[in-house]
Amino acid sequence: MADDLPNPTAAGEGAPAGSGARRVRALRGATTVDEDTTDQVTSRTQALLVAMLARNGISHEDIISVLFTATDDVHCMFPATAARAIGFGDVPLLCARELDINGAQGRCIRVLMHVESPRRRDQLHHVYMEGARGLRDDLPE
Repeated sequence: MADDLPNPTAAGEGAPAGSGARRVRALRGATTVDEDTTDQVTSRTQALLVAMLARNGISHEDIISVLFTATDDVHCMFPATAARAIGFGDVPLLCARELDINGAQGRCIRVLMHVESPRRRDQLHHVYMEGARGLRDDLPE
């Protein structure tokens, strides 16, 4: 299974799964803004990123890249700009437009963060805040 493939750069070629080897993992998160303002996008994006790192014991050096998406009703700024303001300037960041699906959560910013971690996928804690909490009701708090 792909989850059991070792990261040869972290613990040596062929390290067995569960040996503490660091692997590339993906963390998900999302938040919403009440208003499309730079203050709200900045504060909510930053709060989400800080919570994702804290909840998973991830340090800045563990971050590989971050992909942000925003719904069509977020126009005031790039979420990546908010990330740079809290020290993500040396991390590859990319913003994209979320699909415009009827009935989807509005004013929503989603994050896909690639990190190196010794944790298994089932040990990661994805973070959904504000109005985005209902997007993934299958995840534990």
